[in-house]
Amino acid sequence: MLMPKKDRIAIFEHLFKEGVIVAKKDYQLAKHPELEQVRNLYVINALRSLKSKGMVTEQFAWRHYYWYLTNEGIQYLRDFLHLPPEIVPSTLKRQTRTEAARPRPTRSAPESRGPTGDRAEYRRGPPSGDKKADTGAGANTDFQFRGGAPSGGFGRGRGGFGVPSQQQ
Repeated sequence: MLMPKKDRIAIFEHLFKEGVIVAKKDYQLAKHPELEQVRNLYVINALRSLKSKGMVTEQFAWRHYYWYLTNEGIQYLRDFLHLPPEIVPSTLKRQTRTEAARPRPTRSAPESRGPTGDRAEYRRGPPSGDKKADTGAGANTDFQFRGGAPSGGFGRGRGGFGVPSQQQ
């Protein structure tokens, strides 16, 4: 797609700086939210072109495109923007942790948390015997299989077209 060179360079600079770019799937949107001077249509089409060359990977979710730079894309943008190899996208930079180990609050005893109501009695009731024996079909093993509905209409194997009906 034909687009102004300054817009293409602005898109590529932002992509290289951040390492990722997001665009809403709205071709009529006048300006891209992160690049105020560039139309959203230009961003989508420029990154579609990079995707077809294998320079970015694309994800699409909830009407938004997400493009991530690949290693080949980083090298391509370095050559296109004439950047030295020392400059890397922010996704490849190590994050410095300013906070050392934070002091965690000590846990208090459960009794000091306040009234619990009936919860303790519910969970810690008297032992009720063998729980494994109570599971399953129960003590009654006298099963009866009657064959579905009273009219015999459920299932597949009872009657149908051409079979004489059983009147009782």
